[in-house]
Amino acid sequence: MRLSASDLACQRGGRDVFAGVSFSVASGEALTISGRNGAGKSSLLRVVVGLVRIAQGRIALEGGDPDSSVAEQAHYLGHQDALKPSLSVAENLRFWSGFLGAGAADVGEPLAAVGLDGLADLPAAYLSAGQRRRLSIARLLAVKRPIWLLDEPTSALDTAAQERLSEFMRAHIAGGGLLLAATHGALGLTDAQELRLGGGQ
Repeated sequence: MRLSASDLACQRGGRDVFAGVSFSVASGEALTISGRNGAGKSSLLRVVVGLVRIAQGRIALEGGDPDSSVAEQAHYLGHQDALKPSLSVAENLRFWSGFLGAGAADVGEPLAAVGLDGLADLPAAYLSAGQRRRLSIARLLAVKRPIWLLDEPTSALDTAAQERLSEFMRAHIAGGGLLLAATHGALGLTDAQELRLGGGQ
């Protein structure tokens, strides 16, 4: 599988966010996207997953399921942790597993992997910011998808949780997965390509 972009441009609110962006990432590879605030890191991921319209350029996916879009083969972890506060930790993960096509998946193992198995019955409304982020990360483990698109994935995580996430990302890549991550800091991916975006306010 190879995900590539050529001469991408994005406009939001009548403003040019970025232009002339090209990259190519294959199975077993990672690309980190860096740049100052407003440079378009989040917008680029949203363009790739289809949440923001492409103003110019082209995105192509070679390999994978020819009948599925990039979004249908990807996990997108955005800034907001998409959780229902009235549902328990386990119920939230079961909801996402079903929504993402995994059916009645066993959520015990992914919750244990992110250290939330002891809080499985707790309503998500009572989670801290770091715990909410870990519950979002559990989606990556509960439902297997070849493409991970991660926007500031270490946000709100303590040092131990950041290291655990790095292990998950390295395992995903080692297993033939493909990863794009927008980040301000190091992610522990020593062989990752880097795309630096400029400009912005």
